[in-house]
Amino acid sequence: MSRLALGRLSRRTVLRGTGVAIALPWLDAFARGAGSAGPPRRALFIMNNLGVLPKPFFPGETGPGYALSPLLEPLSSRRDDFTVISGLSHPGVRGGHSTENCFLTAARGPTRSGFRNTVSLDQFAAAAIGDQTRFPSLNLGVNVDKVNRSLAWTRDGVLVPAEDRPSRVYERLFMAGSPEQVAERRRRLAERGSILDATVEEARRLGRAVGTTDRQRLERFQTSVREVEERLHAEGAWEDRPKPVPTEAIPADVVDRALLFKGYESMLAIARLALETDSTRLVTLLVDAFATPPFRLDEGAGLTLDDYHNLSHHGQDAQRVAQLLEADRRQMTLVAGLLESLAERREGEERLLDRTTVLFGSNMGDSNTHDNTNLPILLAGGGFRHGSHLAFNPDDNAPLSNLFVSVLHNLGIDADAFGSSTGTLAGLA
Repeated sequence: MSRLALGRLSRRTVLRGTGVAIALPWLDAFARGAGSAGPPRRALFIMNNLGVLPKPFFPGETGPGYALSPLLEPLSSRRDDFTVISGLSHPGVRGGHSTENCFLTAARGPTRSGFRNTVSLDQFAAAAIGDQTRFPSLNLGVNVDKVNRSLAWTRDGVLVPAEDRPSRVYERLFMAGSPEQVAERRRRLAERGSILDATVEEARRLGRAVGTTDRQRLERFQTSVREVEERLHAEGAWEDRPKPVPTEAIPADVVDRALLFKGYESMLAIARLALETDSTRLVTLLVDAFATPPFRLDEGAGLTLDDYHNLSHHGQDAQRVAQLLEADRRQMTLVAGLLESLAERREGEERLLDRTTVLFGSNMGDSNTHDNTNLPILLAGGGFRHGSHLAFNPDDNAPLSNLFVSVLHNLGIDADAFGSSTGTLAGLA
């Protein structure tokens, strides 16, 4: 048995054997039981679909001795915990804003007729490690258009709606409900299972009466149903286990969409709580700037000249650029606060940051020109080698999916490829 498999088995055995271990923080005993595997590895993927101003973001120098750019200054105290990467993009993923749903999928041709998305990085990872936690993954959003936009996509290319209310996420994570409510959830799980059984039987019957192409479609459908059945089974098993006890109060929902950064901060806090309590090991957060109206940098501040989307098409107008720069700096300050918070928390002898990969980026290299190349990418934590500006060819970008494969390996997932990858990303080991 591999070290990774032994670590997983030991962790699951503890959960089954005690029934209450899930309510505890990470214990050193888990690391001893798991051999050298140590505490679990996690990932948080953050994407702003209008990106950042490229010139203030990317450093002018490369390597470990680079001078921090204006937008990286807020992260100066953590510069040894992150890597800024330039010269990455998704081959064949062009079309301006239409690429936003492809950031974690790398699906080519989002503007072509009949386009269908593919599985996102988080859902790909959840299929491998999602059974180790109560929630295989969490998909969060700020000001998100939940019908049309998401970072998370199933293997069949179906959108996973983002949750945009911190209080509702908090309730799912930490509130078990009354015995009657638990019984009702069990009844619904059993009912859904019965419906799936009947659906599979009907698909099998149809499969005997249709042609080859339709039969293949039905086989893919049955595979999807089996995956749902597995998730239902896992949900039922977790009903017997107590939820973790939170160390922080339930957050207030930010209903004013103009307070973008207040909502952003709340969602980052919820994401950190979910990872810290091992409720999940995979979180996505879509900051839907495209759907954000004129906004305030802070409560009490004035509104911007225009909504975020129109502001991003600044045309080099000095006032608009200045407001975007302040918004970008505010955003990076929030990311810095997240990294500080993860660095302060311990898992055994390590920081939570050392076990949590944080990937911040965008599908837009430059929203002003609808450019989908040279994407702004910042990678932090996760035990990678950090402190450098890794620069790849700005005219012939390396695949962003190479970084995705490196992240999968870091999570303990033995994946040969993902999306348009050609290998792993050099410079992180």
